[in-house]
Amino acid sequence: MIRTILAAALLLFALPGSMARATEAGWALLREGGHVILLRHAYTLGTTDAEAFDFEDCATQRNLSDRGKLQARKMGALMAARAAPVEKVYSSRLCRALTTAELAFQRIPIEVFPPLDPPLGNAEYDAGSREAVLDIVRNYRGSDNIVMVTDLPTIQALTGRAAREGEALIVRPGNDMLPVQARIIFN
Repeated sequence: MIRTILAAALLLFALPGSMARATEAGWALLREGGHVILLRHAYTLGTTDAEAFDFEDCATQRNLSDRGKLQARKMGALMAARAAPVEKVYSSRLCRALTTAELAFQRIPIEVFPPLDPPLGNAEYDAGSREAVLDIVRNYRGSDNIVMVTDLPTIQALTGRAAREGEALIVRPGNDMLPVQARIIFN
Protein backbone atom coordinates (compact mmCIF):
# COMPACT_ATOMS: atom_id res chain seq x y z
CA MET A 1 0.00 0.00 0.00
CA ILE A 2 2.75 2.44 0.96
CA ARG A 3 4.68 1.53 -2.20
CA THR A 4 1.60 2.29 -4.30
CA ILE A 5 1.17 5.69 -2.66
CA LEU A 6 4.88 6.50 -3.09
CA ALA A 7 4.81 5.43 -6.73
CA ALA A 8 1.76 7.62 -7.38
CA ALA A 9 3.42 10.59 -5.65
CA LEU A 10 6.60 10.15 -7.69
CA LEU A 11 4.56 9.99 -10.89
CA LEU A 12 2.80 13.25 -10.01
CA PHE A 13 6.13 14.98 -9.40
CA ALA A 14 7.62 13.54 -12.60
CA LEU A 15 4.78 14.64 -14.88
CA PRO A 16 5.40 18.40 -14.74
CA GLY A 17 9.06 17.83 -15.64
CA SER A 18 8.18 15.61 -18.57
CA MET A 19 5.66 18.21 -19.77
CA ALA A 20 8.32 20.92 -19.52
CA ARG A 21 10.73 18.80 -21.56
CA ALA A 22 8.08 18.18 -24.19
CA THR A 23 7.43 21.90 -24.36
CA GLU A 24 11.13 22.78 -24.61
CA ALA A 25 11.58 20.24 -27.40
CA GLY A 26 8.70 21.93 -29.22
CA TRP A 27 10.23 25.38 -28.84
CA ALA A 28 13.56 24.10 -30.16
CA LEU A 29 11.84 22.77 -33.30
CA LEU A 30 9.92 25.99 -33.87
CA ARG A 31 13.03 28.15 -33.55
CA GLU A 32 14.48 26.15 -36.47
CA GLY A 33 11.42 27.01 -38.59
CA GLY A 34 9.92 24.98 -41.40
CA HIS A 35 7.34 23.22 -39.21
CA VAL A 36 3.56 22.87 -39.14
CA ILE A 37 1.71 23.44 -35.87
CA LEU A 38 -1.78 22.13 -35.14
CA LEU A 39 -3.09 24.45 -32.44
CA ARG A 40 -6.22 23.73 -30.47
CA HIS A 41 -8.15 26.92 -29.75
CA ALA A 42 -7.77 28.64 -26.37
CA TYR A 43 -10.04 28.10 -23.34
CA THR A 44 -13.77 28.30 -23.98
CA LEU A 45 -16.99 28.75 -22.08
CA GLY A 46 -19.08 25.60 -21.75
CA THR A 47 -18.57 22.14 -23.16
CA THR A 48 -20.93 21.83 -26.13
CA ASP A 49 -22.21 23.94 -29.00
CA ALA A 50 -25.91 24.70 -29.46
CA GLU A 51 -28.07 22.20 -31.33
CA ALA A 52 -28.72 24.88 -33.94
CA PHE A 53 -24.97 25.19 -34.60
CA ASP A 54 -24.06 27.53 -37.44
CA PHE A 55 -20.50 28.41 -38.53
CA GLU A 56 -21.72 31.90 -39.44
CA ASP A 57 -23.32 32.61 -36.03
CA CYS A 58 -20.98 32.77 -33.03
CA ALA A 59 -24.00 32.80 -30.69
CA THR A 60 -24.59 29.12 -31.60
CA GLN A 61 -21.01 28.14 -30.71
CA ARG A 62 -18.79 27.84 -27.66
CA ASN A 63 -16.66 30.95 -27.57
CA LEU A 64 -13.46 31.92 -25.81
CA SER A 65 -13.75 32.80 -22.15
CA ASP A 66 -11.92 35.85 -20.78
CA ARG A 67 -9.22 33.44 -19.65
CA GLY A 68 -9.11 32.00 -23.20
CA LYS A 69 -8.68 35.46 -24.73
CA LEU A 70 -5.79 36.10 -22.37
CA GLN A 71 -4.34 32.68 -23.20
CA ALA A 72 -4.57 33.39 -26.95
CA ARG A 73 -2.69 36.68 -26.54
CA LYS A 74 -0.08 34.85 -24.46
CA MET A 75 0.39 32.30 -27.26
CA GLY A 76 1.37 34.98 -29.73
CA ALA A 77 3.58 36.79 -27.22
CA LEU A 78 5.40 33.56 -26.37
CA MET A 79 5.89 32.68 -30.02
CA ALA A 80 7.53 36.07 -30.57
CA ALA A 81 9.55 35.95 -27.34
CA ARG A 82 10.81 32.44 -28.10
CA ALA A 83 11.84 33.49 -31.62
CA ALA A 84 9.47 31.00 -33.23
CA PRO A 85 8.75 32.67 -36.59
CA VAL A 86 5.26 32.23 -38.05
CA GLU A 87 4.72 32.80 -41.76
CA LYS A 88 1.02 32.05 -42.10
CA VAL A 89 -1.96 31.01 -40.02
CA TYR A 90 -4.83 28.82 -41.21
CA SER A 91 -8.00 28.65 -39.12
CA SER A 92 -11.15 26.62 -38.94
CA ARG A 93 -14.36 28.59 -39.40
CA LEU A 94 -15.20 28.02 -35.71
CA CYS A 95 -15.48 31.36 -33.92
CA ARG A 96 -13.28 30.08 -31.07
CA ALA A 97 -10.55 29.08 -33.53
CA LEU A 98 -10.74 32.35 -35.48
CA THR A 99 -10.69 34.43 -32.31
CA THR A 100 -7.68 32.47 -31.04
CA ALA A 101 -5.87 33.05 -34.34
CA GLU A 102 -6.74 36.76 -34.44
CA LEU A 103 -5.65 37.43 -30.85
CA ALA A 104 -2.48 35.33 -31.00
CA PHE A 105 -1.22 36.28 -34.46
CA GLN A 106 -2.34 39.85 -34.99
CA ARG A 107 0.22 40.80 -37.65
CA ILE A 108 0.25 37.54 -39.58
CA PRO A 109 -2.09 36.70 -42.48
CA ILE A 110 -4.93 34.41 -41.38
CA GLU A 111 -6.67 32.26 -43.96
CA VAL A 112 -10.01 30.68 -43.12
CA PHE A 113 -9.58 27.05 -44.17
CA PRO A 114 -12.78 24.93 -44.00
CA PRO A 115 -10.88 21.58 -44.11
CA LEU A 116 -9.89 22.39 -40.50
CA ASP A 117 -13.56 22.47 -39.46
CA PRO A 118 -14.60 19.66 -37.12
CA PRO A 119 -17.06 17.04 -38.34
CA LEU A 120 -20.58 17.94 -37.24
CA GLY A 121 -22.79 15.64 -35.21
CA ASN A 122 -21.78 12.00 -35.49
CA ALA A 123 -20.14 12.45 -38.88
CA GLU A 124 -16.62 11.21 -39.57
CA TYR A 125 -13.87 13.63 -40.52
CA ASP A 126 -14.19 14.11 -44.29
CA ALA A 127 -11.58 12.35 -46.46
CA GLY A 128 -11.35 15.40 -48.73
CA SER A 129 -10.66 17.65 -45.73
CA ARG A 130 -8.01 15.25 -44.45
CA GLU A 131 -6.30 15.24 -47.83
CA ALA A 132 -6.37 19.05 -48.07
CA VAL A 133 -4.66 19.39 -44.67
CA LEU A 134 -2.18 16.59 -45.40
CA ASP A 135 -1.37 18.29 -48.71
CA ILE A 136 -0.37 21.52 -46.95
CA VAL A 137 1.77 19.64 -44.43
CA ARG A 138 3.47 17.49 -47.08
CA ASN A 139 4.24 20.42 -49.36
CA TYR A 140 5.31 23.07 -46.86
CA ARG A 141 8.91 24.11 -47.52
CA GLY A 142 9.06 27.56 -45.89
CA SER A 143 11.76 28.70 -43.50
CA ASP A 144 9.25 29.97 -40.92
CA ASN A 145 6.41 27.94 -39.35
CA ILE A 146 2.75 27.72 -40.25
CA VAL A 147 -0.04 27.39 -37.69
CA MET A 148 -3.36 25.60 -38.18
CA VAL A 149 -5.91 26.57 -35.51
CA THR A 150 -8.70 24.07 -35.05
CA ASP A 151 -10.72 21.97 -32.59
CA LEU A 152 -10.16 18.68 -30.75
CA PRO A 153 -12.11 16.37 -33.14
CA THR A 154 -10.06 17.61 -36.11
CA ILE A 155 -6.77 17.21 -34.24
CA GLN A 156 -7.75 13.69 -33.18
CA ALA A 157 -8.79 12.79 -36.74
CA LEU A 158 -5.48 14.06 -38.15
CA THR A 159 -3.07 12.78 -35.48
CA GLY A 160 -4.86 10.13 -33.44
CA ARG A 161 -3.90 12.22 -30.38
CA ALA A 162 -5.77 14.50 -28.02
CA ALA A 163 -4.80 18.08 -27.23
CA ARG A 164 -5.82 20.40 -24.42
CA GLU A 165 -7.38 23.77 -25.11
CA GLY A 166 -4.45 26.01 -25.99
CA GLU A 167 -2.05 23.17 -26.80
CA ALA A 168 0.13 23.07 -29.91
CA LEU A 169 1.19 19.85 -31.64
CA ILE A 170 4.14 20.12 -34.00
CA VAL A 171 3.46 17.59 -36.75
CA ARG A 172 5.34 16.13 -39.67
CA PRO A 173 4.09 14.57 -42.90
CA GLY A 174 2.64 11.10 -42.71
CA ASN A 175 0.59 8.79 -44.88
CA ASP A 176 -2.87 8.82 -43.32
CA MET A 177 -2.06 10.50 -40.01
CA LEU A 178 0.23 13.33 -38.97
CA PRO A 179 2.87 12.08 -36.52
CA VAL A 180 3.40 14.42 -33.57
CA GLN A 181 7.02 15.50 -33.10
CA ALA A 182 6.52 17.64 -29.98
CA ARG A 183 3.96 19.57 -27.98
CA ILE A 184 3.78 23.03 -26.48
CA ILE A 185 1.33 23.64 -23.68
CA PHE A 186 0.18 27.25 -23.24
CA ASN A 187 -1.20 27.65 -19.71
